[in-house]
Amino acid sequence: MTNVPPKVSIIVPVYNVENYLTKCLDSLVNQSLPSIEILVVNDGSKDNSGKIIEEYAQRYPEKIKAFTKENGGLSDARNFGLDRAAGDYIGFVDSDDYVSETMFEEMLLLGEKHQAKMVICNIQKVDETGKVTQKLTQLPNMSEKIVLENNFSVFSDISYFACNKLFKKELFNQRRFKKGVHFEDIQLIPQLLLECDTIAQTQNFHYQYLERTDSITKTHTEKGLDMLKAVADVENVFNGSQYSHKKEELKNFQIFEGVYSFLAYLAFVKKEEIFYSMSDQLVLFMKERQIKIQDILNYSRFGKNYLLSLPLKKKIFYLLFFGGQKRLIRKLI
Repeated sequence: MTNVPPKVSIIVPVYNVENYLTKCLDSLVNQSLPSIEILVVNDGSKDNSGKIIEEYAQRYPEKIKAFTKENGGLSDARNFGLDRAAGDYIGFVDSDDYVSETMFEEMLLLGEKHQAKMVICNIQKVDETGKVTQKLTQLPNMSEKIVLENNFSVFSDISYFACNKLFKKELFNQRRFKKGVHFEDIQLIPQLLLECDTIAQTQNFHYQYLERTDSITKTHTEKGLDMLKAVADVENVFNGSQYSHKKEELKNFQIFEGVYSFLAYLAFVKKEEIFYSMSDQLVLFMKERQIKIQDILNYSRFGKNYLLSLPLKKKIFYLLFFGGQKRLIRKLI
């Protein structure tokens, strides 16, 4: 029996997360699905993460495969795991998060039942005490099985996290996470979706995303421009895909990830000259794609006007930006 390959490979990149790693690994070794392997990739941690990984590898030798490599960043660690994964399906779990006990069993069953190359579950944001601070429903009002040709609004509606999805391993035959960039999920996951005919989803909130109090406030810099580059990479693949005729959904993807998500990042850019130069890049991005202000104001997500669904503060920021009031925005920020 020992030679039966695992059904699911779970890849866990680890970098300096000694305070959270135990909870993450506990949630994985206690999965109700027996046929899993957990590839824990220590990406050059300088804290006690390495010791914790060793302890778990000794305690659960049949489940945990421990690796240590030089620091190369999240994409590099995930790719390292992909190169060594033996499962039919691949999952990614961030090392400061944790998952429900039945996550991978349910998602595997759905993948097999519907012959889906991608399965999605809902996410909960939790604080350090485990209290749920926000529920992120991924695909409201949609059935368990989704045929993309008939429901392609999914392409522009879903959030492109890697961690709340189960992927058929073959999706990674030609593709890997892009190294050395921010927003690597936005760059890769839509490309993988374009390879799917059918996806499946559960409305269960299996993935617990930890909002850390100790994480250094992320500095918002010109690295945010990687978001626009990610969208451009997806466009190139889109135009050669089986869905290349679905122009409206591509435009909606450009508006959501390239305009709204980019502006949400830009709102936290402190340095004035970087704020203005990034603003100029966004205007150019919109011009090249013939995205008009009207398109942005009319954009709907999950069948509802997106701008109207936002908190007042965000509405004001977006409307001032679209109205060309960048200097006024700088005073308000």
